[in-house]
Amino acid sequence: MKKTSNFDADIVISGLGPTGLVLAHCLGKRGHRVIVLEREPLFYGNARAVYTDDECMRVFQSVGVAEELQKNMLLDTPAQWVLSDGSVLSQYGPLKQPFGWPHISFFYQPYLETSLSDLLAKYPNVEICRGREVIDFSQDGQSVSIEHRATQESRSSDHSGDSINTGLAEDIQHIRARYLVGADGGRSIVREKLGIKMTGKNFPEPWLVVDLKMKDGEDAIRHIPYFNFYCDPDCPAVSCPQPDGYHRFEFMLKPGQTKEYMEKPETVRKYLSKYVDPDKFEVKRRLVYTFNALMAERWRDQRVLLAGDAAHMTPQFMGQGASSGVRDAYNIAWKLSAILEGKADDSLLDSYQTERQHHAQAMIDISVLMKDIVSISSPVKALARNVGIKLGLATPFVRDFFYEGKFKPSPVYKKGEYFGLPRRKRNGPEGAMSPQPEVRNILGRRQLLDDITGDNFALVGYETDPRATLSQSTVDFLDSIGCRYINVMHYGNRPQNKPNVERSTPEGLVEVEDLQEQMTTWFEKAGKKEGSVAILRPDKFSFAVVSAKQAETAVQQLKTMMLPSQLKSYKGEEEVLDVVTH
Repeated sequence: MKKTSNFDADIVISGLGPTGLVLAHCLGKRGHRVIVLEREPLFYGNARAVYTDDECMRVFQSVGVAEELQKNMLLDTPAQWVLSDGSVLSQYGPLKQPFGWPHISFFYQPYLETSLSDLLAKYPNVEICRGREVIDFSQDGQSVSIEHRATQESRSSDHSGDSINTGLAEDIQHIRARYLVGADGGRSIVREKLGIKMTGKNFPEPWLVVDLKMKDGEDAIRHIPYFNFYCDPDCPAVSCPQPDGYHRFEFMLKPGQTKEYMEKPETVRKYLSKYVDPDKFEVKRRLVYTFNALMAERWRDQRVLLAGDAAHMTPQFMGQGASSGVRDAYNIAWKLSAILEGKADDSLLDSYQTERQHHAQAMIDISVLMKDIVSISSPVKALARNVGIKLGLATPFVRDFFYEGKFKPSPVYKKGEYFGLPRRKRNGPEGAMSPQPEVRNILGRRQLLDDITGDNFALVGYETDPRATLSQSTVDFLDSIGCRYINVMHYGNRPQNKPNVERSTPEGLVEVEDLQEQMTTWFEKAGKKEGSVAILRPDKFSFAVVSAKQAETAVQQLKTMMLPSQLKSYKGEEEVLDVVTH
């Protein structure tokens, strides 16, 4: 990568796990110069994360890798709570796709990371430096100077967390970048150097994780096709299917059982034998671990940001650790890009933690609750749990709540804590992720809406050209930030057969039909009728949903919020708030 001006890179990313990989893709696609420093000299081939959801698949879609990754995923795999006798207590298996992708996708992490890493090769502006670890950094008002060296200690094997000395000379080097993102895991050196503390809870209950690979020619898991939480008070356990015959089991240790005892091959075999024939599998990893529910007090220090496990650590019981990091990366990327391109002030990054922290904490909390439900070891309490859940599931509301996964935190930012116009209704669309319907374009082809709205802001009109009431100067501003304009119509409702209908689509406008009426229904639920306009952020969260006559003021407020240091509020913020309120 060529050095230009006084910077070696726009952004340095410390860490090449899922968070760092997604961030590198997002920034690489936008044309920014990125250097990734990964301390492990070789790819770490362990399967840690196993699950992702529709929100994250939407992120993968945004960087053009979703279909490739999906080839090596198990889609729409139900998750179950199973009793000790094998009967199903409850099941979670939603099939609706409000964001355009399956709710549940299980993957094998080495496949996922290898694919994401290999696909970065299409960006000559992204440089991967393996075997390099950050040792220090300093920053001023314009840049971050990062000091890094050859990794001195690396993982010794896939079966333990032990490290070995690499024996390499330090070879200390320096990089000057505009920003540094610490995506370097729970033991983040970036967080440590900033002196940022983690708060929360460490859970002492150890679990044994066993990763398996079914031997060639075997067919040995027909009886456990789904993800199972075994609610067995004698030994709470987890069974997780993965692609290509990979499978994971986790077992909660009993009081007095030691790490050494549980990791013995004969002990592992004993526990596996309850569920599968161990002779039909190769043990890829066996490891006793504990887990944490922690949150960094600060996620940003001037030009240095924390993301993924460096910012928050999530227990594994909802499979949301890696997914939370993917959401972080998507949130950071468009904001950094806007700042680097001069479209926004640095203050835009202040919304990163305020937006993401509450959602990440909600994922931590539901994961801890799930752990509490599954890991009950008292037979009396387990019976009470089972009876309570069965009684609840007898009612349609509770049954739907469980099966459709409505217990999972929704992608909605806390009121007053997001970059957007105020949310005036309890379930208003502002600061919430917009739906992604499958739409029909003018050529009669089906597309997902995000492929049309693109990587920047988008104005989406409901049965209208969203520019209809905007001044030319306002349209010029939107054009300058790469905004796209879409008219979403009811299926079968294109303009036709009338003398006053234009025979050509207005320049710069894309007209589509909403095949399942998802976007049109979203407008209606927000109390907006035909002719309304939504301003969608690059990450597909809504900045505003307003009537046509409010659109001019809403866009001007977007302009003010993007560049507060250069602009005065458009006739005062009070007018915007008054318009949105009334």
